[in-house]
Amino acid sequence: MPPLARRNLFHDKVRLIVTVTGIVFAVVLIVVELGLFVGFTETTSSLIDHSGADLWVTSRHVPYVELGVPFSERKLYQVRAVPGVQEAQKIISRWSQWKRADGRQESVQIIGIDADSTLAQPWSLVQGTEQDLKRPDAVIMDEIYKQKLGVSQVGELFEIGGHRARIVGFTHGIRSFTTSPYVFTTFKNAQVFTNVPDDQAIFILVKLAPGANVEQVRQGILGNVKDVEVFTSREFSHMTQFYWMFTTGAGVAVLLAAVLGLVVGFVVVAQTIYATTVDHLKEFGTLKAMGAPNSYVYKVIITQAAISAVMGYVLGMIVSAFVVRASQSGGAAILMPWPMAVGMFFLTLLMCVSAALVSINKVTRLDPAMVFKG
Repeated sequence: MPPLARRNLFHDKVRLIVTVTGIVFAVVLIVVELGLFVGFTETTSSLIDHSGADLWVTSRHVPYVELGVPFSERKLYQVRAVPGVQEAQKIISRWSQWKRADGRQESVQIIGIDADSTLAQPWSLVQGTEQDLKRPDAVIMDEIYKQKLGVSQVGELFEIGGHRARIVGFTHGIRSFTTSPYVFTTFKNAQVFTNVPDDQAIFILVKLAPGANVEQVRQGILGNVKDVEVFTSREFSHMTQFYWMFTTGAGVAVLLAAVLGLVVGFVVVAQTIYATTVDHLKEFGTLKAMGAPNSYVYKVIITQAAISAVMGYVLGMIVSAFVVRASQSGGAAILMPWPMAVGMFFLTLLMCVSAALVSINKVTRLDPAMVFKG
């Protein structure tokens, strides 16, 4: 590392602070926007990803999990007859209206399950158990939405779709991408809450027997059950994610905001590094007059940018960690998986080095004779 780079950088501490602040701002902005994108993406398909199912059986032309279409529950028994199926359960996923104690109504997404099954159970339970759903009119919701739904504790009574519902437990961190919180209940209750006829279901979840081939079981279901489509959980998850994040434009907007953060950071860093370079033109001119090659001068400037990048990245990630933690108690989660954190380091380094190339152009045309001019 050229000592001159370090001296130039730390000589003007005010300018260093401005440069690092610009990088921190860019890092935090990009992390927040990309974290929102990752959080939104995972939220859109969380029900599928945590279902424990290998296959999802749906009506034809169902593009995503929130748009399930009812079909005869007799198909459940046809699915169970297919070789390779270890467990198959019907579930309901449908919107209904939640009536608060003050009379205000909120939209909720009812998830009707079999409490004795291993499939589609509420996860991250912090109060109550799945077996509590067997109580009359029992429901489990996420504590994040307590204020939205007017809930304070277990045991309270509300109305869903005009029918009584009793809170028996809470989960933590189960967010819905829409404004409608997930509410778990038994399949029978869900039929009542959502007005789904007694002989119908919305989806059938399938768990394969050990050693069973996914594609063979899929083809077996398609051959044995009419007018359905069969997706692996991964396929159905991607379909749902793609619909919400790209078909609706929500994901594109978040990604554009992240790109904007990168552009703003680049402009701020380029401007400050350029100003630092201009302030030290005489020093660079002296180096060139003494015979220093352009490569050395370039190394000085790039090293300054790299040091700034590391400082800005470290501080930016510290701030981002607090932002990510604070978001966990809100409706919109900001996620920062470790690959994204590592990628942000290289992105910050690339941003700063690219910004340094702007100022290098100024030094390239520098005349060493300027040192001897008054």
